[in-house]
Amino acid sequence: MRRLLCCFFLVSVALSWSPCHAAGAPSGRKEIVLLWWNIENLFDTHDDPVTDDDEFTPQGSKNWTAKKLLLKEMRIRHTLMAVDAHPDYGKFPDIVAFAEVENRQVFQQTLSGLPGITYKTVYYDSPDPRGIDIGLAYNPKGVTLKASRAYSVTLDEKPTRKIIIAEFSDSGDSFYLILNHWPSRAFDIGWSEPKRLAAAKVTRHILDSLRSSNPTADIITMGDFNDEPANRSLSEGLGSSFDAAQVRRNSKTLLYNCWSGYQGIGSYYYHRKWERIDQILLSAGMLDKEGFSVSGDPFRCFTFSRMLLYPDNKPWPTYEKREYRGGYSDHLPLLLKIH
Repeated sequence: MRRLLCCFFLVSVALSWSPCHAAGAPSGRKEIVLLWWNIENLFDTHDDPVTDDDEFTPQGSKNWTAKKLLLKEMRIRHTLMAVDAHPDYGKFPDIVAFAEVENRQVFQQTLSGLPGITYKTVYYDSPDPRGIDIGLAYNPKGVTLKASRAYSVTLDEKPTRKIIIAEFSDSGDSFYLILNHWPSRAFDIGWSEPKRLAAAKVTRHILDSLRSSNPTADIITMGDFNDEPANRSLSEGLGSSFDAAQVRRNSKTLLYNCWSGYQGIGSYYYHRKWERIDQILLSAGMLDKEGFSVSGDPFRCFTFSRMLLYPDNKPWPTYEKREYRGGYSDHLPLLLKIH
């Protein structure tokens, strides 16, 4: 029955693709696909005594049951299967990064149900009070993990998620991946912005360290920044720019923001407005012809009709205003193709 439902789902997905914004791989060049997604509270059903996860238990306020968790995992797997079935990709992402994962076990459990692929995971527990982390997984047949490390963000008040850096290689070349889930905009921007600026400072330190020895290092910085490209944490903190030529000229200070020129919707819908708080930024090294690079339209905010709620056409969340909706996530995933 489960296999039949999966087949039905993929047929329906194939009939409902959104307009494409990504080009195929240049002939003869290996393509690596990366996915970022804030998957909205991927919790197991057990009470962790050291974190504030009580609401995500069968007895908690959200009545989080094994059945609801199973549906959540199936939604995530279906999305990854949709990437595999999409004509512009034709395979599962080589690298998957999720925000809002409770622990390594539920992360691995979610990815283990995918047909024909076995991901390896990189996981660091963070000091976030709710216990949510960034989970990183990769297909060892597509890329090789060389090293990884987690950096803490120092805040005066409650701690936040760690920033993860991982180095991957293929065919003798390496690229660096920096993963972020910055503090939210809860309450007031004036109160919360310093927290994101503090996170930006840590990410910038990592970037500067990598580029000090090699200004054209291949670096991909992605995550849920809880700020948009024009906000200070991105524009000043990380040097986010929509101008690729300017990034090439200022390789030690600027990053190219992949939302540049994008005609599709954003990744998050708030107060009847699309926001682009999930972002992928590229170093100047990713814009040249050496090592890893991008070409054409490599970036996409990935969606299909079943991921959206009508009539507002917004992401179908798992919860909305504390009411269970049973959807995929309140964020949409981002995809990047590199060669």
